[in-house]
Amino acid sequence: MPYLDLPTHRIHYRIDGPAADRPWLTFCNSLGTDMHMWDAQAEALAGDFRILRYDRRGHGKSSVPPPPYGLADLGGDVIALLDTLAIGRTHFCGLSIGGLTGQWLAIHHGARLDRVAVSATSARIGTADGWNARIAEVRTNGLIQLVPATAERWFTPAFRQQGPATVDQILTSFAATATEGYVGCCAALAAADLRDCLDQIANPLLAISGSEDPVCPPADLDAIAKGVRDGRHLSLPGRHIVNVESAAQFNTSLRAFLS
Repeated sequence: MPYLDLPTHRIHYRIDGPAADRPWLTFCNSLGTDMHMWDAQAEALAGDFRILRYDRRGHGKSSVPPPPYGLADLGGDVIALLDTLAIGRTHFCGLSIGGLTGQWLAIHHGARLDRVAVSATSARIGTADGWNARIAEVRTNGLIQLVPATAERWFTPAFRQQGPATVDQILTSFAATATEGYVGCCAALAAADLRDCLDQIANPLLAISGSEDPVCPPADLDAIAKGVRDGRHLSLPGRHIVNVESAAQFNTSLRAFLS
C-alpha cells in the first residue's frame, strides 16, 4: 500500500486508471469515512482519468497527528501528495469536509486544479458551538454511539432498506475512525468559513447537492455555485452521501462536467 510520509503523519493513498495519457482526478472523502466511499466513482471513471484517492489524516489507514487540525492542514496534505507524485494539475472532487478542502484549494492553489466538483458541502458547515459540542460528545462516548443518527443524516430510509450492505460498509468505516482524527477534523470544521472568499474561485465549479440532505441542504450548494465566478448547481436524489445513494447519476454528471 503506498504511503506518503510527512513530518508529523503519513497519508495512505491509491491510484487507479491508465498509467498515462489521461487527466488526473483527485477524490477527497467526508468526515468519518475513508477512500472507499468513492469506489463507485473510481470503478466508473477509471477508464477516462488517472484517479488519486487518499485517506484524510486521522482517517482510514492514514496516521493520526495530534489535533486540532485546520483547513490549511487538510489542503496542505493534498498539495504534498500532488508534489510527491509530480501531478502538476488535477481535477478535484470532494464531499462534505472534502468539498470544503476543495474550496480552500481553489482559493489558495487554484493553479494546481482544473475543474472542481464539490458535493454535500457548504462554505460554512454548521457552527463552532455545534462542532465543539460534537468534539466533547465524541471524547466522552466515542463514535459508535453516533452511528444511528449518522445513518439517518447520511442516507434516506429507502436507500438504507435497498442497499444495506453498502450502508453497513460505510457506517463500519465511520465507527472505526480514530477518535482523535475525527476530533481534529471537527476542529477544522469549527473554524472554517469561506463565505467571503468564494468570489476568488476562478476554476469551473460544479456543486452537487443531495435533494434531502439535512446537513448541507441544496441551498448551501446553490450559494457556492452563485458565489464563485463560474459555477453551476445540480441536485440529485439522496441525503448527505449522495455520491453513493445516486451513484449512477453522480458519475454521469461528474464525467460530463469534467469532459
